[in-house]
Amino acid sequence: MITYLPYYLALGLASGFVAGLLGVGGGLVLVPILVWLFALQGFDPAHTMLLALATSLAVISFTAISSMRAHHAHGAVNWVMVRRITPGIIGGTLLGAWLADRLPGQFLHYFFVAFLFYAATQMLLNFKPAPHRELPGSTGLTLAGSIIGVVSSWVGIGGGTLSVPFMLWCNSKLHQAIATSAAIGLPIAMAGTLGYIASGWNVTTLPAYSAGYVYLPALAAVASTSILTAPLGARMAHRLPVAILKRIFSILLYALGIKMGIALI
Repeated sequence: MITYLPYYLALGLASGFVAGLLGVGGGLVLVPILVWLFALQGFDPAHTMLLALATSLAVISFTAISSMRAHHAHGAVNWVMVRRITPGIIGGTLLGAWLADRLPGQFLHYFFVAFLFYAATQMLLNFKPAPHRELPGSTGLTLAGSIIGVVSSWVGIGGGTLSVPFMLWCNSKLHQAIATSAAIGLPIAMAGTLGYIASGWNVTTLPAYSAGYVYLPALAAVASTSILTAPLGARMAHRLPVAILKRIFSILLYALGIKMGIALI
């Protein structure tokens, strides 16, 4: 682990800055790089994707707290929606983590690559769905939360790539959708982390210092630096041409998706 510590620290710096600057949870960067680092360390290939997803969600559990507090301080979080969608979020995320350990072979790799291309295209085109309706009732929010939770657990993200478009479609204002998505990211990350810890608890072929599928040394290193750069990224978002940066970041996501896709061939 000591040999790879600088890589993990640098990954935390980069993912935290991107999360603060572009409003994404960092998981889209964390997961593919963690898969690569775990492979270099000789971890069992059957578990590298699950380890990456679980560790990414564990890191986001820390960064989501500071993000949520910052948005709450500006009074932008729709806490009524957060309370109503959270049961579905938690249920869906736990279900997704449980299913992930039971899905066939390379499914999660293919699913993640497909999601990378979706996220990159969404960011490149700056896609914002036209509002068509109001937020649904409790049943509708529970269903939406369940879907967001399952998908988020399979790609190791805080859900903003899904929840923000959903809230915009339901006529929420952009700043409120982003702030509320940040608050929703905390239960997603925490439930996903617990789910992956439980599903991997009795797996005997995981690396040392793992709690289920969460690789604790990587969690400690990445989280320690990401929480430092996330506020910096948030401040720079008001000074840099974010629209241009999003297009550049989308190209990075395409590159990561192509690299992971080629590795699956």
